[in-house]
Amino acid sequence: MAAPTPVPPSRPTSGIRTGRILQTTFSVAILLAVLFVGFSPKMFSGNFSSVMAVLLTPQPAVSTVIPTSQRIVRIGIVSGHWGNDSGTVCANGVTEQQVNLSIASLVRQRLVAQGFQVDLLQEFDSRLNGYKAAVLLSIHNDSCDYINEQATGFKVAARGSGDPNLTARLLACLTDRYGKITGLPFHAGSITPDMTSYHAFHEVDPATTAAIIEAGFMNKDYALLTGHPDVVADGIAAGILCFVNNENIAPTPVPTPGP
Repeated sequence: MAAPTPVPPSRPTSGIRTGRILQTTFSVAILLAVLFVGFSPKMFSGNFSSVMAVLLTPQPAVSTVIPTSQRIVRIGIVSGHWGNDSGTVCANGVTEQQVNLSIASLVRQRLVAQGFQVDLLQEFDSRLNGYKAAVLLSIHNDSCDYINEQATGFKVAARGSGDPNLTARLLACLTDRYGKITGLPFHAGSITPDMTSYHAFHEVDPATTAAIIEAGFMNKDYALLTGHPDVVADGIAAGILCFVNNENIAPTPVPTPGP
């Protein structure tokens, strides 16, 4: 008579299930800790819940998680006139679109090196419709024509909707950092309704703080804009970093269209 086949001992299934539950709970706790440590509530004053909802919304083919810095920050950079037209054209054939793209590409490189997710966008990029990010900045430059000796410097405008505190702080950060790094003056007198009513302001998601900068005049400031685009990019990137890193800065009034 053959010996009976030994029956393998039963596994303690309840212990395995308990271990899996604990492991899952621990993983979720870590994820939540990363999300809430990675953001400063002050950064999104008055709009924290909506910005969190924006940044946690799945975005096809683009990951907003930055493991190295434990932040979830997305930034959009519009290269003015890119994909649409040349912008202003100088007598030597250099176009505003070329200068804008050179600067915008360098700005993106600097922000990516800091661990941010950065989208380089065309002027009328389809992605602008409902675009969700911590900040969107459109980069442009002013005329190649000689206007007068005072036609030098930069100007900034931002959307008048959304959180006015964030809008004012973005303007202040860009104005302060860009002016200090480039040495260019703020040319407030030439801010136009085309800037304050910039088309992308009406296209992006309401929770996205957006601005436009005219980095200089392509006549009096030509040497800086074309010969030292790295300095221009440093100034713009520093202004954006001031905003997203919640650095101390005095508020700047939101400009309004002239008559």
